[in-house]
Amino acid sequence: MTLPELSVSGGTGGTTAQLDDLELLARRSADDAAEYAAIDGRAHAILLDGDDVSGRPPHKRPLNTVFQSYALFPNLTIADNVGYGLVNRRMKRADIRARVTALLELVGLADQSRKYPVQLSGGQQQRVALARALATSPSLLLLDEPLSALDARVRLRLRDELKSLQRRLGITTIMVTHDQEEAMGLADRMIVMNQGTIEQTGTPAEIYANPATVFVADFIGTMNFIDATATGEHHLRIGNLEFVSATPHRLPSGSRVRMAIRPEDIRFRNIAADSVNRFDGRIAALDFHGGFCRATIAPGGAPDVHFAADIPASDLRDLAIAVDHNLSLALPPEAVRIYAH
Repeated sequence: MTLPELSVSGGTGGTTAQLDDLELLARRSADDAAEYAAIDGRAHAILLDGDDVSGRPPHKRPLNTVFQSYALFPNLTIADNVGYGLVNRRMKRADIRARVTALLELVGLADQSRKYPVQLSGGQQQRVALARALATSPSLLLLDEPLSALDARVRLRLRDELKSLQRRLGITTIMVTHDQEEAMGLADRMIVMNQGTIEQTGTPAEIYANPATVFVADFIGTMNFIDATATGEHHLRIGNLEFVSATPHRLPSGSRVRMAIRPEDIRFRNIAADSVNRFDGRIAALDFHGGFCRATIAPGGAPDVHFAADIPASDLRDLAIAVDHNLSLALPPEAVRIYAH
């Protein structure tokens, strides 16, 4: 993991607290221990609110971690699990009980305090792990794929609860995940990594709309990639079709390039004869996705090429679109990206 310096500024408390939820979206290339060591080593600077904590042992850093596997103590009750860190800090028993009660109420488990982890569902156990991590009031919360072990419905519900809780507490949070949808739904800012190297940083909207590399474009969301030939700073050719991109590619004319466009950006309604990047195509296949269908488009001027285009279910009915249906389409120049081959 290439991070020469990691600086995290946390909330300042009160109504002016900075809310910063940073998501690391990575494709794993080595085991986690090696990646963590690359951050944790003394050769790198880890700054929390300007304080260099690189040389401190982990237990003296003002941060806590929620793990993918929950890591609860099976022989302790839920209340004792949450209060474990407070006991080690030698807090008074009355203060520990009050803090544990408040945290269990916060995560919706106030009535489960006397149970043991094995008696709770996966989602409930993860809430306990989160409450335990919050018990010592850390400056930074680290989440290591905390939702990946849950089923899809529970994961979605807990994701919403986690986001709401993070906003309420105002605690700076760094979350590692391989789930693109989870990253975009939770993060204020994202870091996309590939083989241990940062590919792009930015808000979810910035990264989705303007992927800096082919890897990011392919990893975040769905993207069409079509081999093409550059014919000018903004122009390219695919078969007999000419297309224009609003973003210059700065590659020599004649270069092999890859044109990229997201399926939802392809237009198929109200296409005028003089529309930019207009072409005729045939619906080769339709895949039903609930609220929309993903159509496979075979362009007339490039018989070996296929585009994926998302068509809302309502438009599919209104326009009576079906397999082998012929229609006119257009690629908005601002949505066309060009990458070196």
